[in-house]
Amino acid sequence: MTTQEVSAASQQMAHIPGASIALVKKAAKAPPWRHRKNKAAATATVTGSGEKVQVTVTKPKIKTQKPKNQKKADREDPEAAAAATTGAEVSSPRQVVQVTETTESKVLAVSKVVERRPFIRDEITVPSAESGGVPEPTTAYLSCAQLAPSRLVRPRRILIVMDLNGTLLHRPNKRRPSHFVTRPYARVFMDYLLTNFAVAVWSSARPENVHGLVASLLTPAQRQRCVVVWGRDRFGLSRADYDSRVQVYKRLARVWSDRAVMSAHPDARRGGRWDQSNTVLVDDSAEKARSEPHNLLQIPEYAGPVGELPFVLPQVHDYINELAYQADISRYIRENPFRLDAGYTL
Repeated sequence: MTTQEVSAASQQMAHIPGASIALVKKAAKAPPWRHRKNKAAATATVTGSGEKVQVTVTKPKIKTQKPKNQKKADREDPEAAAAATTGAEVSSPRQVVQVTETTESKVLAVSKVVERRPFIRDEITVPSAESGGVPEPTTAYLSCAQLAPSRLVRPRRILIVMDLNGTLLHRPNKRRPSHFVTRPYARVFMDYLLTNFAVAVWSSARPENVHGLVASLLTPAQRQRCVVVWGRDRFGLSRADYDSRVQVYKRLARVWSDRAVMSAHPDARRGGRWDQSNTVLVDDSAEKARSEPHNLLQIPEYAGPVGELPFVLPQVHDYINELAYQADISRYIRENPFRLDAGYTL
């Protein structure tokens, strides 16, 4: 049961019933019509231990003034006036009334466990016929790649079609498409490629996400040195397939027939063209290179620093240097596909 105590600063504590506490508080409250200077502010002190909470409110005691008609009524009926102030007698020479209320309360701690559902992606589906379906290498392509490779005396400028996500960058949170982790040596690797070769960036991500990928990896000046930067809109997908998670295929014939890419050939004015003999696709997916399988330099998917094999890109760097010496890249890759060396050191 709640115990309320009224005490004066210089008098002993007087116990008053619960029904009378409202009268005491009302008496301590200044009427709205009364104005006084240097009003003392009310203070409240809260203390607690375990399940007991004690609230102490200190207010200045205001001397109330009854209206004239109420004074006249009190004089005519003193018994009724005495009944209106039933309970305790409060007498104090000071101007402070202290009301202490001690209540027992149970504190309920509620812990709300927020369970985040795992991000589940849709299964990869086959592209529709409108999107080109599933490609196969042409007979002419396979016949050329079956010939024996030969090495040139001097290296030449080759075309490198570079993937981004999973190859040079990793997006750890699918809900945050603008946050990426860079593969070790990725920036140095790309600077070397842009300095010595023709580089076309082609990602299956949407164009707006490709912009973020490139911006996190390359400087604006390096971006200008790229022959082209392509996204999902360059796969020839239908509207339905573009918005779905379908398997995409990087048909190199699309790259070779692009005017910007064609003009980047060192002998473009004399009729030089990019083809399977001078192009390499760097990607972590073999399925994406289904139409030109022997032009793929496949590397392990980059899924973040944990479990990353050491010196992946430095080994890719050395392999590309060898491709620059080859008369036909597709023939060399068919016989000597890229393999990581566990004992490789810088």
